[in-house]
Amino acid sequence: MKEQTLILASSSKYRRELLERLNVSFLVYSPNVDETPKIGESPTQLVERLSHLKARCISEQYPDAWVIGSDQVADFHGAAIGKPLTHDRALAQLQMMQGETVIFRTGMCLMQLKSNTTLYTCVDTEVSFRDFDEATLENYLLTEKPYDCAGSAKAEGLGIGLLSEMKSTDPTAIIGLPLIQLTGLLMSVGFQLFPPPASSK
Repeated sequence: MKEQTLILASSSKYRRELLERLNVSFLVYSPNVDETPKIGESPTQLVERLSHLKARCISEQYPDAWVIGSDQVADFHGAAIGKPLTHDRALAQLQMMQGETVIFRTGMCLMQLKSNTTLYTCVDTEVSFRDFDEATLENYLLTEKPYDCAGSAKAEGLGIGLLSEMKSTDPTAIIGLPLIQLTGLLMSVGFQLFPPPASSK
C-alpha cells in the first residue's frame, strides 16, 4: 500500500509542534491567503472559511496529498478577535477581556482534492480571564510577547496565569490544532497512527 502524504498548511510553529506529537510524517507549507474577515461574517463563519481556504490553497498544488488547514479566532461576544501583532493591540485585547469569558473557536479542515474529500470540525474552548492591573499585563506581554496569538495569551506558556478557568473537549485546541479530532479524522481516511513497533535487534 502506498504511503499517504500529509501536509500541514500553516506557518504556525505551534501547530507544527502539536502535529509532531503524532506518529506520522508530514510536510509543512505556508498558505498564502488573505485572513481579513468579510463584512458581517461571524467568528464561526470566519474560522470555517479560513480553515477551508488554507487547506485548498495547498491542495491545489498537491491534489494527491491530505492537507490540514486550521484557523483560530477568539469570539468576544460575537466579535472576532484575531492576532494582535503589536504590543499596544495586545494590551488592549487583554484589558478588554479581563473578567470576561471568551470562546476560542479552532477550526480544522482535512482535504484531498483527488478524492474530492473535505472533512471539517470546529472545537470551542471557553476561557475565563482574571483581572489584573495594567502593569502586570505589560510585564506579561514584554516577557512572553504573544503577538502572534489570537487573544494575546499563550495558554501553553506563562499566559496560563492570566486565566481563571478553561473548558474544552480537546485540550490542544486552544494551542491551535485539536489533536483528538485530528487523530480521528486521520484514521478515518487510512492513516496508521499505531503501527507495530520495529523489532529491536
